[in-house]
Amino acid sequence: MLRLSFMLYFISFSRFIPPPVLHPSMKNILLLLSVCCLTKFSFAAPNFIVVYMDDLGWADTSVEMVRDQSETRSDFYETPNLEQLAEEGMVFSDAYAPAPVCTPSRNSILHGMTPARMLNTTLNTTFSKENYRGLITIPQAIKRANPEYVTAHYGKWHIGSISPEKAGYDVTENMKGTGNGEGDFMDDMKTFLPEEDPKRIFSLTEMSKKFMTEQVEADRPFYLQLSHYSVHIWHDSLKETRAKYRALPRPEKATDEDYLPEDEISESAFKHNWLLNYAAMVDDTDRAFGDLLAHLDTLGIRENTYVIFTSDNGGGLRGNKPLRGAKADLTEGGIRVPFIVRGPGIPKNSYCATPTAGWDLLPTLYDLAGGIKRLPKELDGVSLASAFVKGDAAKLRRSGDGALVFHFPWYNGEPESCIRRGEYKLLKNLDTRESALYNVVDDLSESNDLSEIYPEIAASLEDQLSDYLSEVGAEKVNQLREIFLKNLANWIPQGESKAETLRKQAATGDAAAAKQLQRLEKHIEWMKEQIIFTKERMALHPAI
Repeated sequence: MLRLSFMLYFISFSRFIPPPVLHPSMKNILLLLSVCCLTKFSFAAPNFIVVYMDDLGWADTSVEMVRDQSETRSDFYETPNLEQLAEEGMVFSDAYAPAPVCTPSRNSILHGMTPARMLNTTLNTTFSKENYRGLITIPQAIKRANPEYVTAHYGKWHIGSISPEKAGYDVTENMKGTGNGEGDFMDDMKTFLPEEDPKRIFSLTEMSKKFMTEQVEADRPFYLQLSHYSVHIWHDSLKETRAKYRALPRPEKATDEDYLPEDEISESAFKHNWLLNYAAMVDDTDRAFGDLLAHLDTLGIRENTYVIFTSDNGGGLRGNKPLRGAKADLTEGGIRVPFIVRGPGIPKNSYCATPTAGWDLLPTLYDLAGGIKRLPKELDGVSLASAFVKGDAAKLRRSGDGALVFHFPWYNGEPESCIRRGEYKLLKNLDTRESALYNVVDDLSESNDLSEIYPEIAASLEDQLSDYLSEVGAEKVNQLREIFLKNLANWIPQGESKAETLRKQAATGDAAAAKQLQRLEKHIEWMKEQIIFTKERMALHPAI
């Protein structure tokens, strides 16, 4: 009753305060109140569920990512439960993952800061471990807003700088965190998961349902992050779901090899690029997602629960059309991802084209949980709470004219940085210093370089990009290459020592050892080639 009286007081009091003098914290309160009013005057703390996919491409679902543009959805993969979420909520058409690979994206979302600021821009986590810059995490922020919240994380973690326990999670199946392996294997990293639980899709969902039930029975608000191992390699799915897709009309991107009898599909193809297996894995995950949504109805908490579905980076199986590029690249295909949300006050079947990024999640959840105190000023994210209600009409309080900066100094590939401001995006190669300007609203495929047509826009974006990276002291590609060379200097002798042991075993007729030796010798050769490549690329830059 006291909480209700307090909120009604602010509703009344705000009528006498001219909007220009409202303190930001009071605006947060009023925004929360407006959402509450839209949900039948329910003032109970909302619940939050984030379903976080691994490597799911922007157009890898049956939901149109841009309204009335059929090319922005899959014409083969079926995700009816995600379609239901979109019909009952809002699709963010221009949502970006913080990075084109998993670890920096996950770290960024957890902390509300860009990978550049976190010193964790690639899969190399040495800098982020030694120079941890995190100031607050999602579970810590939610608990700061309201200590009654219980927080849980299930599934893939893969953040080297902090564990789930230290990040503030109350419940998880592994307080130390997991990498890719737990989705593909049992804990011994050798035994396949049971056929009825590919990628742990269904067991993770059951854990999540049990957690929600326990919190509802205890009358406690909760935050749940379900981080699926799908659709990352190694791919896996239910056999009956693969049979379903074999019977569907053959899509354009299919090959004859995709339709070989299942017992003729090679192990490598099954794990990495068999279209029917990938389609079935997407479908299986959607079916589990539907089970999760149905459980909200069973518990009676649907109307007071925000459900957010997104991915850690872009996909790449058979391309990512209409987007260009894929995972491990800062083209749209590498970083633009699905982002669909349903919850209190969110208009049904709505779309928002405002550019957003994964680092916005923390301040958004803090806002919706009732947070009033200012978050650390170093955070890059802004609250999307107003966009959840107003869509494109919302005015986000993002600095730098709303610009989003991405930094991926890939040490054994093409290092890049990019910036998106408004409809324009500047993409720059850090080795060649070449850059290109695209209008990614009109040109999703980034096929038309506009830098010669709009040189002032290109120059302004490049300056803003450079200024931000300097301001946060972002990693430089040669710094990461130095670390990579040191690692290679250790890995090659270790590999050669193991190879010698395998040679002796293979000489006795051990077929398994011979096969393992063949793979290892290829890997050693690759590492030696990487030394040459890395040194050549390092020579393109001034000494650190």
